[in-house]
Amino acid sequence: MSTGEERDGVALTNLDQPLFEGAGATKRDLVDYLDAVHDRILPVLRDRPLSVVRIMRGQDAFMQKNVPRYTPEWVKTVHMWAESSKRDVAYALCDDRRTLLWFANQRAVEYHPTLIRAGDWAHTTHLVLDLDPPEGDAFGLVVRAAHLVREVLTGAGLRGAVKTSGAKGVHVFVPIRPAPMEDVAAATRAVAARAERLDPALATTAFIREDRHGKVFVDPTRSGGATVVSAYSPRLRPGCPVSYPLDWPDLDAVSPRDFTVHTAPGLLGAADPWSAHMPAPQDLPADLIAEGHTIPIPRVQAMHEGKRRARAKREAAG
Repeated sequence: MSTGEERDGVALTNLDQPLFEGAGATKRDLVDYLDAVHDRILPVLRDRPLSVVRIMRGQDAFMQKNVPRYTPEWVKTVHMWAESSKRDVAYALCDDRRTLLWFANQRAVEYHPTLIRAGDWAHTTHLVLDLDPPEGDAFGLVVRAAHLVREVLTGAGLRGAVKTSGAKGVHVFVPIRPAPMEDVAAATRAVAARAERLDPALATTAFIREDRHGKVFVDPTRSGGATVVSAYSPRLRPGCPVSYPLDWPDLDAVSPRDFTVHTAPGLLGAADPWSAHMPAPQDLPADLIAEGHTIPIPRVQAMHEGKRRARAKREAAG
């Protein structure tokens, strides 16, 4: 066990242990990477309730929302009601290098901030489209779908920034001026639906996986209190890739595997492409909001459809 190292008042331990099976990286590599990009990732995390994915040695990975009891008192927290678990959750606010290093030492690999800021629960700061590929290595399809989303945004007078998810997909972020959450959710559904209409053989908004039929899922559900993995966050995937910001013209020439905890610092240098490519906040067009309010909420629609299919199956069997 390697101990005794300290950065910014944080004691770092077991740095030479493998991070996880297939990572090709040690805990030291995680700490070094996050420290190297701390001035880029902290603005993305700051003042946002944070969930992290941790992996302890010999255990399965888990998502941590509620901070553990041993959390240092200097880690800022904010309390939010979690509707899914029906409880009050104390989320960390990763606002400084010291807190980031503490999380790294806790083997927190992934960083998932909310789309809302602490103290302003009513407003989402970004409209987000999460593009999820079908099974297999289909990043080229995701890239084509991302360009569909960009075409829709341009037609609506909006501009967005793009990044790899760090897994197999792509995230498109559109910074927006304050708007009611339900309007942002509606506009997100409308963007997804318009992208699907542009090329229904490529893109789908089908929430039920079996209904996607090998198409790219344009996920319109990342709104409200949802979290999205942050730009520059590592991912718990083979090779330890990171979610990497790109300029739109570069999207066609890369693979998610190009950007890892080992390669990303050198590729970035001193640059902060997420900040550089992010447009100023924009107003959501009224027609986009209006169209979205005519589109059923995917999770609710899927729940009803699931019940309908189960009922039909029972009737057929009976």
